[in-house]
Amino acid sequence: MSRKLRDEFIELLEEDVEFRYIVMGYLGISEVIKRLETIAREQVKLREDFKELRQEQIKLTREQIKLREDFKELRQEQIKLTQEQTKLREDFKKLREEQIKLREDFNKLREEQVRLREDFNKMLSVLVDMDKRLTRVERTLEKLTLDIEDEARIVVGYRLRDLGIRMKIDRLALPGIEINIYGVSNDLCIIGEATVRASSTLIDKLKRKIDKLKKNYPEKLRKRTILVICTSLALPDLVERARKERIWVLKATGDVVKPQIPR
Repeated sequence: MSRKLRDEFIELLEEDVEFRYIVMGYLGISEVIKRLETIAREQVKLREDFKELRQEQIKLTREQIKLREDFKELRQEQIKLTQEQTKLREDFKKLREEQIKLREDFNKLREEQVRLREDFNKMLSVLVDMDKRLTRVERTLEKLTLDIEDEARIVVGYRLRDLGIRMKIDRLALPGIEINIYGVSNDLCIIGEATVRASSTLIDKLKRKIDKLKKNYPEKLRKRTILVICTSLALPDLVERARKERIWVLKATGDVVKPQIPR
């Protein structure tokens, strides 16, 4: 083969595709070329599919990363919830213990209340009994006081008659003032107190009553006044003061301090 023919043949192979296929067919590789082209197309398709898969993988990776982050958040939230649950259990346990203690305290208070109620009922019974006794004592004292006052008026009246003075001895009761022994005769009046036991303070009490009479009831007084104290027991301070102030002190059996009749 001449050099020129060879160059033309090579040029045809490079420029004429159809000629190249004819030659290749003669050479027995046309089927291989077709398969290579098919493989090439498959390769292109595989590359496209790989690209899609790669994009899908990237997408899935991103979703996986997001899922991991969400899982991490959920895990943290679960840990937090677990911690709160543990705390709630501890708080519940503490509340349960406090509830048990409160119930025990309530039972103790209930028992104490029952005991106090029993004690109160006992005290109430005692008070009722004491009230009954005090009522009896008050009635006895009232009767004794009245008896003493009545006796004092009789004794004073009797002794005045011995002194040549006739006077009705009674009790004087006015708004704001009460006098056990009171009597008037012409320009003379007698004012006194009757008691079981007497000290010098009774003289002050008697004088305060006389001051009230002077201020509010002057018509009950007279020009001459005899002060008298009738008692079963005259204490020494009363006797001493009565002598200095010329106050008559007597008891049923006789005079303790003799009377001084003012002129």
